[in-house]
Amino acid sequence: MDRMLVIAEAQDGASPVSEATLKTLSAARKIGPAGVDVLWIGTGLDPLLAKAQSLAGVERLLAFDDPRLAHPTATLVTGLLSTMARDYGQILMPGTSFGKDVLPRLAGVLKVPMVSDVLEVLEARVFKRGIYAGNVHTVVRVPAGIPILATVRLASWQPAEAGSGPAIPVEKLPVPDTLPESARFVELAVDSSGRPDLQSARRVVSGGRALGSRENFSLLEKLADRLNAAVGASRAAVDAGYAPNDLQVGQTGKIIAPELYMAFGISGAIQHLTGIRDARTIVAVNKDPEAPI
Repeated sequence: MDRMLVIAEAQDGASPVSEATLKTLSAARKIGPAGVDVLWIGTGLDPLLAKAQSLAGVERLLAFDDPRLAHPTATLVTGLLSTMARDYGQILMPGTSFGKDVLPRLAGVLKVPMVSDVLEVLEARVFKRGIYAGNVHTVVRVPAGIPILATVRLASWQPAEAGSGPAIPVEKLPVPDTLPESARFVELAVDSSGRPDLQSARRVVSGGRALGSRENFSLLEKLADRLNAAVGASRAAVDAGYAPNDLQVGQTGKIIAPELYMAFGISGAIQHLTGIRDARTIVAVNKDPEAPI
């Protein structure tokens, strides 16, 4: 029970280790010296596992590798983990939509509490997390004898770096012949713009309802392309139909931490400010000098 499991972000097996997984590994290292295993779930994972064999502070790389796991749903993942999870004292996942879907279900199956959106590890069983839209930080202590299940707020952590030791051993885990079918993958809508991912971009250009139309919002997309930036939007802009939902930044959208955040026509509702709290530099273009942003 003193071992720690990091459940990696679901990703293409041909890609490098995701930044979300590396940041979660950084949080795991802060918790303590327990041996860390990293688990991937997907298909065609051999190239990814080979790249991960240099990660520092990791004892084993585990994988459920099966064509049926190309698009793992939360119910499917929970079914795979429900038994092996009992062998770990700490289980961490990135605070992505994938992690926020899987870990509460797993906590329910194991009948243990979980800590969401960890900002900082104060002690091995003591964590800081945000409440009230990030305006208040609360300290959460997990009592001794209870497994720690936690998601990590990615904007608060730096990616873990590679080590220089021997290659980490890889272990492929058996996948059951019968998998849960209560949820079924239907479709993957892929962004074809070629822009950086919103949650990992160094620069983000974002627009609000004050832009007035979808046509005006498209001007920001041209600027983003010139800056090699991601495009974001306020909830008001999304509700007005100027931008799709997956571009929404804020408490009910995506939490981001770019080096540069440019906000055009965004007044700065508290929910939006929560999503950009960790941005290094914020440039607000707005006619209202009293706008909260």
